[in-house]
Amino acid sequence: MKKSFASLAVLRLKLFALIIISLTFISASAQRVEHYNSPLYSPKTYDPNRAETSNGLPNVLKTVGIEQKLGDQLPMDAVFKNEDGKQVRIGDYFGKGRPVILALVYYECPMLCNEVLNGLTGSLKGISFDAGKEFDILAISFDARENDKPDLAKNKKAGYIERYQRPNSENGWHFLTGTQEEIDKVTKAVGFNYEYDKQTDQFAHAGGIMIVTPEGKISRYFYGIDYSPKDVKFGIMESAENKVGNPAEQLLLYCFHYDPSTGRYGLAVINVIRIAGVLTLLGMGGMFFVFWRYNKKKKLN
Repeated sequence: MKKSFASLAVLRLKLFALIIISLTFISASAQRVEHYNSPLYSPKTYDPNRAETSNGLPNVLKTVGIEQKLGDQLPMDAVFKNEDGKQVRIGDYFGKGRPVILALVYYECPMLCNEVLNGLTGSLKGISFDAGKEFDILAISFDARENDKPDLAKNKKAGYIERYQRPNSENGWHFLTGTQEEIDKVTKAVGFNYEYDKQTDQFAHAGGIMIVTPEGKISRYFYGIDYSPKDVKFGIMESAENKVGNPAEQLLLYCFHYDPSTGRYGLAVINVIRIAGVLTLLGMGGMFFVFWRYNKKKKLN
């Protein structure tokens, strides 16, 4: 009997050691993530006489990109029109105790903006949180010419609510248009740099979304057009100060670390090792308790 308990103890210790080694290997693999460059869609046509940079890109793209301004405040007094043509303030969408996902796009964009919103919608369909309950989505057009075209915003909202397929979520989606002065307040606050190209009548800009805290401070940046549901969910949870999500999800969040340079969450080795260490100690404590009960019972017999 003693041999069987001793064999069981050795087996458990080997199992815990194997778990720690496996988690460490997974952590190292998860952290080997290549930096994700924001995709820039260049104009469809080019003038052969147009000046270009040394790497072949047009000069219009020199200043285009997203400059992170984590912790900065959005201009709550910026005035826009909503999808119904009514005047609203940015501050109207905050102070409700839930984060806001911000997407800077323009509604007549032929390429990238649609991909940004499509990618965001696909990601949101992969998480359990609902728009209008745990978070809001705020899409702001940076094309001032669309300020006089409220139907564009209205049609975009209707299309993405249908694509989202979550009942009673219409109050969580907001599509705004505004004047150049008000647009500049927001784009400068979040570090969103874009340029208008007269020759193609398009805007050169980067793709990405931001998550903003319920108080209006910039919390997270996600680049490109494909956003991991896990990353977006963690971003919402952190931006809401872990007020959303169950305890198991918060424990999982503790194991992941946000990397501002990539806009992604990677497995944090030190946190995994800590948790594995705690589990090992608990397992050893359980084994000692079993041995103690066994020896005590043997003496009584």
